[in-house]
Amino acid sequence: MGEFWPVPDVLAYLAGRWRVERSVRDLASGAQGHFSGTTVFGPLDGGGLLHHESGTFTWQGVPRPAERTLRFLPGSSPGTADVRFADGRPFHDLDLTSGRHLADHPCSADLYRGEFTVRDRDHWRTVWRVGGPTKDLILTTEYARED
Repeated sequence: MGEFWPVPDVLAYLAGRWRVERSVRDLASGAQGHFSGTTVFGPLDGGGLLHHESGTFTWQGVPRPAERTLRFLPGSSPGTADVRFADGRPFHDLDLTSGRHLADHPCSADLYRGEFTVRDRDHWRTVWRVGGPTKDLILTTEYARED
């Protein structure tokens, strides 16, 4: 599959403002939701990027404001990132040097398995599959650069 666009430096690639569209499907119940908003990757004191996402999440027809913050720190090898929650807890690593990356994040009894793919200079996607005793979800997020 030669559809991936290699990214030599993930932090340099992500910096800036992105339009975000996310679909959320609960495979167990069939319920669906959608998030629409923006993500800004801005400079973080001490290096790295502060990721702030904000917009509207609609679940089963009910819209509500939603936001989250992550920290993208320089990773263990050049061009990679160490992604952390806002409070500093580890989330996952991120290496897009091949244009594609797989990451796992155990959360209580659930496992989040993420696939990150870069299509070109201005478009990338994440697909998180969440499985566990109480969750059976697929979250697909499309990012488009706004510059």
